[in-house]
Amino acid sequence: MGDGIPGAADPRRSLPAVHRVLAAPALARLADVPPAMRREAAAAALARARRRLTAGEGPAPGPDELAAAAAADLEGRRRPSLRRVVNATGVVLHTNLGRAVLAPQAVAAAAEAASAYTNLEFDLGAGERGSRSAHVEELLCQLTGAEAAYVVNNNAGAVFLFLRAMAQGREVVVSRGELVEIGGSFRVPDVMAESGARLVEVGTTNRTHRADYERALGPETAGLFKAHPSNFRVRGFTAEVSPAELASLAHTHGLWAAMDLGSGLLVPAAGLDEPVVADLVASGLDAVMFSGDKLLGGPQCGVVAGRREVVERVRRHPLARALRVDKMTLAALAATLALYRDGRASEVPTLAMLSLGERELARRALALARALRRDLGGRAEVGVARHTSRAGGGSAPDAPLPTALVTVRPLAFSAHRLARRLRLGEPPVVARVWEDAVVVDPRTLLPGEARIVRERLRSALAEEGEGT
Repeated sequence: MGDGIPGAADPRRSLPAVHRVLAAPALARLADVPPAMRREAAAAALARARRRLTAGEGPAPGPDELAAAAAADLEGRRRPSLRRVVNATGVVLHTNLGRAVLAPQAVAAAAEAASAYTNLEFDLGAGERGSRSAHVEELLCQLTGAEAAYVVNNNAGAVFLFLRAMAQGREVVVSRGELVEIGGSFRVPDVMAESGARLVEVGTTNRTHRADYERALGPETAGLFKAHPSNFRVRGFTAEVSPAELASLAHTHGLWAAMDLGSGLLVPAAGLDEPVVADLVASGLDAVMFSGDKLLGGPQCGVVAGRREVVERVRRHPLARALRVDKMTLAALAATLALYRDGRASEVPTLAMLSLGERELARRALALARALRRDLGGRAEVGVARHTSRAGGGSAPDAPLPTALVTVRPLAFSAHRLARRLRLGEPPVVARVWEDAVVVDPRTLLPGEARIVRERLRSALAEEGEGT
C-alpha cells in the first residue's frame, strides 16, 4: 500500500476479515440485532482501526477487541435518545433536563391513561361526546378562584392563543420593561406579534406608570397586557403598575387586562418571591396564563384561567385544536392538581425540593461525602462547601436557595474531564464544575440517586488514561 510504513510490513494487513469479527463472541451473542446492522458495525470498527494504524497508533487489534468495539457501538445506537439522567446541578426546574419531575401519583395516572382507552372526550353520563378540558377545569378553578380555565400545550401557546382570540388585528398595550427574552432566544414580543396583535410599548425599561398606559389608549386598543419578567430583574430606580391597578384602568375604559405569569405557583413557597395565581385572579385580571411544568410541578402545558366569557372565546378559537394537549398530559395534570386540592402539595417533587432546609441538605451532603471518601480512596479530594441552588425555569431569579455541595476534585485529570465522563456514562450524571471540582448538589437528587452518583464517580475515576 502506498501509505504503508517504510521498511516494515504494513500492520493494516494483520487486521482480521469482517467474518472473523462477526464470529467473535461479543457480536455473535447479539442474535436479536439484524445481520446487516452487525456487519455494518463490524466494518465501522475495522475502518476506525485502519485509520489509527495509518496514523501509526498502536498495534492491530484482534477480532475479539474489534467485536467488543462494534457491540458497544450497537448498544449505543439502540439506546433511546431521550432517557433518564441524574440531575446533580441543584437547579430544580432545569429546562434542559426536562423541568419538573412528576409526583408518583401523576406518573401512575399518565401510565394508566396511556395503556388503555379513556373517556377523554366522552361524557359517560350522557353517553355522548364531551370536553377534554372538563377533566381538569374544575380543579383549576377551585385552586385559582377563576370562573373558567383552559389547558393548551405550553404557556407560550396559551399566550399566543389568548391574544389571537382577544386581540387579532388590534392593539395591545404593554410595558417596555416586560418585553423580555428568555432561554433559547425565545422572545415574548415575538410570540405576541405572531398572534396578530399590534404591540404598543409604553414606559421605559425601568419605569412604567399608569399614565403611560392611559396615554396609549385609543379606538384600536383591545386590552392591557402584563408579562412576568422571568429570569430578568431591574433593580434600583424602578416603577411598575400592579395587576390590580392595570385591571382597574382597563375596566374603566371597557377593555380587558391580562397577565403572562410564566411560572404557575399555586401556593406560597418559602423563600420564593413569586406571585400566586389565585392572588392575580383575585386582583381583577380577566385572564392569567401560566405553565404547568414550572413551579406548579406538573407536566408541560399552559393554562388560561380567568373570567368565563374570556376563557370561552379562547376555547372556541379554531387554533385551540392545534394547541390542545393529549390524554397523558391531562391525566398527569389532574393528579398533580388533586394533591394541591387535598392539602398534599408537599408531595409534589418540585415543591419538596424547593422547601429543603439547610440543615437537611448539609446532613445529606456530609453523608454522601463520607461515603465517597471510602469509595474513591486516593483518586480524588472530597469535601463539602456551602453554596446556593436555583429554582430554574425562569422562576425566582432573585431567590438563591442555600445548600451544601459535595465537591470532588480528581487528582489524575481535570474536573471538566470528570464531568464529561459522568455525562457519558450510564445513567448519565449531569453535574457542575466549580473551583476546579465537580460539585454535586443533593437538593436535586431523587431517592436512590445518591447511590447512583457514588457508583458513577467510582467508575469514572477508575477509567484508565485521558480518554473521555
